[in-house]
Amino acid sequence: MKKFKLFFCILLSLTIFNTLKSAEQIDPIKVDWSFKGLLGKFDRASLQRGYQVYNEVCASCHSMQYLSYRNLGEPGGPEFSEEEVKAIAAGFEVTDGPDAQGEMFTRSGRPSDKFVSPYPNVNAAAAANGGAYPPDMSVLVKARKGGANYIYSVLVGYEDPPPGVTLDEGVYYNKYMTGNKIKMPNNLSDGLVEYADGTEATVDQMAKDVTTFLSWAAEPELESRHKTGLKVMLYLILLSILVFLSMKKIWSRVNSEE
Repeated sequence: MKKFKLFFCILLSLTIFNTLKSAEQIDPIKVDWSFKGLLGKFDRASLQRGYQVYNEVCASCHSMQYLSYRNLGEPGGPEFSEEEVKAIAAGFEVTDGPDAQGEMFTRSGRPSDKFVSPYPNVNAAAAANGGAYPPDMSVLVKARKGGANYIYSVLVGYEDPPPGVTLDEGVYYNKYMTGNKIKMPNNLSDGLVEYADGTEATVDQMAKDVTTFLSWAAEPELESRHKTGLKVMLYLILLSILVFLSMKKIWSRVNSEE
């Protein structure tokens, strides 16, 4: 009886180990992002293309509640022109009001408006997506371990499930997703969008561009912070040199007196 229990425990342990191993998350792909590092800066062209991918592909499900359309023209971001920002905002209908009669009404968007959400509330968003709430993308890059590398990896990580792995209806296999299962379908395909600047819209290019855009959305002050950090470092270096020279001069006098 004891041998049977021991055998059963070993078999159960191996089954659990194999299950966990099959769902083991692979480390995200490491990308050499232009905005990483002390002197990192966002690629303006990539930011503008990334907004296009978000607007044409992602915005039908994912909101960006912390961004206003005017942010698209501010320094450090996509830097669309004032006319372009107005045109982008005007392309959306915004619910406003109440008016003098106490009624809500719709109007064309303005640069000061927040990004229009695809759903009126969280419950409506979950109901339209099989019970899975599409997360807001405003700070998604900072909210996920692995940051930009993780988001990019998930976007390009869809593939057929390996033998022995079964998926429920409406669930997809993604080798970079935690647990390898995701309810968001693979929405990217070559040529899906037509970039305004003529760049070839491959899956890899679109994934990098939209990830760059989401990285800026999560840290719009990144470039100004880098500039401030560089100025502080230069100041500290100069201060250290002055202190060193002052101390050297003081000690030279002390030594001469001795």
